[in-house]
Amino acid sequence: MKDVLDLIARILISGFFLYDAYDSIFYFQDTQAKMVYYGLSWNEELLLLASIVLLIVGGILVLLGYRTTLGASLLLLYFIPLTFIVHNFWSVPDSYQLALPVQSPKDYQRLQGVLFMKNLAIIGGLLMVYVNQSRKYRIRRIFATFRVPGA
Repeated sequence: MKDVLDLIARILISGFFLYDAYDSIFYFQDTQAKMVYYGLSWNEELLLLASIVLLIVGGILVLLGYRTTLGASLLLLYFIPLTFIVHNFWSVPDSYQLALPVQSPKDYQRLQGVLFMKNLAIIGGLLMVYVNQSRKYRIRRIFATFRVPGA
């Protein structure tokens, strides 16, 4: 049962990051504009391309269960700074209406606090993948046990 739950967890967590990569590619210009809004104006195209590579490579490694510690490390390298830059609930920008449709600065802080805690939970899941690696259902084990008939 643990092996099946490990596979399901890896599918869910990698699906989140692979979808994020897809969204960043599909809405490249919008993502660049949002990066500038959050203060990442230094070479934002290079930063965005690097983050897409981290998301794709890390997400695929975690999904396949191949070198999951490397995959989780790549995703953590992307996700920890993102969490602290985008969801900094401890400071309210002057133009908070541009970021989210909220009614007051207090609502903005509460929403950003919830999103920050959600991201911390995802970081915790990545740390569990990092520590536990992958179990029975991983690509390396599948290929190692696969036998070609007649060979």
